[in-house]
Order: sequence, then C-alpha cells, then structure tokens
Amino acid sequence: MKTSKSRVIAVTGKGGTGKTALVALMVKILGRDNRVKLLAVDADSAISLPQTLGMKADKTVSDIRQEIIENPEARSKLADTHIRTVIGSILKQKEGINLLVMGRPEGPGCFCSINDLLKYGIETLSRDFAVTIVDGEAGPEQINRRVLENVDTLIIVADASIRSMQTANSIRQIAQIGEAAKFAKIGLVINRMTEKKKAIVQAAQQTDLKILGYIPEDENITKYDLAGEPILKLPNASPSVIAVEGILREIGLG
Repeated sequence: MKTSKSRVIAVTGKGGTGKTALVALMVKILGRDNRVKLLAVDADSAISLPQTLGMKADKTVSDIRQEIIENPEARSKLADTHIRTVIGSILKQKEGINLLVMGRPEGPGCFCSINDLLKYGIETLSRDFAVTIVDGEAGPEQINRRVLENVDTLIIVADASIRSMQTANSIRQIAQIGEAAKFAKIGLVINRMTEKKKAIVQAAQQTDLKILGYIPEDENITKYDLAGEPILKLPNASPSVIAVEGILREIGLG
C-alpha cells in the first residue's frame, strides 16, 4: 500500500452494525505492511476497539480531562505542554499499531470538552502517521460536534436492516449539509450480508451513498468473539478479511 500523504478514515453507523469489527479488520490488513505507520483511534465511549485489537489502554483522553478538572498541579503542568505531546504520551503501541482511546463520556461540571481534546488530538497526531482510522461513536453526534472535521473519508456501516439504512442516510445528510464536516469521500459498507438479505441492496441504493463494499456473514468472527480472541488473529482467508481488502482498495488504500 502506497500513500503520498496522511489519510484519516472514520467509521460510523448505527450501533451494533459492526463498525468496530470493520475498523479492526482494516487495521489488521494495513498492519501487514510494517512500513505503514498506523494509528487506530477508539472514539466510541463503549471502548470496544482495544479488546478487538487485543490491546489494553492504560490511559485515555477522558483521564487527561479528569486530571485537568480535579488536579490543579496537573492542570498547570498540562497548560504549558502542547496538546500533541499530551495526547501522544498516552498512545499504546503493539506490533506496529498505535492506539488512542477516548474513554468514558463527559461528566457534569467539566470545562474542558473531551470531544475538543479528541478533535485536536486527531488533527495533530494524524500528521505523524500514514493512515489514521477512527472508530467513531454510533450515530451522527461527533459529526455534529465537528470532532471528525479532519477526516478525509467517512465510512458509514449498515447491516442488512432498514433501520440501519435509515441511520446511514441520516448520517449522510448531516455530513453533507452545512459546515458540520467536510469529507473528500463518503461511502456505505453493508455488513453481515447473506443471500437472503440481498433485497437490502435496493434500499442502500436509495440513500445516494456510494456502496464501497459488502462484508458477508463470517463464522470466524463469531467464533473469535465467543472465545474473546482479537480479530487481528483472523485467518487471511476469512471471507470478512477478503471483503475488507476490497473496501480498502475502493478508498485508495489497497
């Protein structure tokens, strides 16, 4: 995979459609090339990406926010440090993968928005990586708050259900209207496809979203989830891995 400039990809969609699994598969495939400097960002407060990658986050962006709120000494120290250094100090590294985790949602009484910290963290850190992949919150909220403003490609994930397609269309409308965010490319990935669910393709075509690819039902993912094994260990011949390879080629990362 060759890329002449830093790429920032964000993945969002209705909760439960498999966006975190897609992010993990993208990381797995791109991580095969040790020359690609890769950053994975868990921007979902559910904090499921670390487990899916077989990693553990010792400190999150939310932890930094708490220090700023509760500890005057830490607040003073952080005030004199560039945000790039602060956020960069909590990166977790494993086998060529760099991981940044947002952590739990904002609580009452805070004066330092976790979304602002995350936004500037992504903006500054992504310059140091060939590819940054963001596992975003379910739904359109982070687009509304312009957290994903620095993203060039937005991937919306839907499963083979009408409700997930409706959510995908709502996200598209928010992403394309006004100044919420500006993306060079927006596309749809349909997850857990089977022969019986092909009628959903017609509904997908009515969203005006470019279909980047289809990921079939994959028994390997089910087995790995049940066993608590990270998706990074999936065999390269798994149907889902092969499908995501095609999706990466479609967005210029294959």
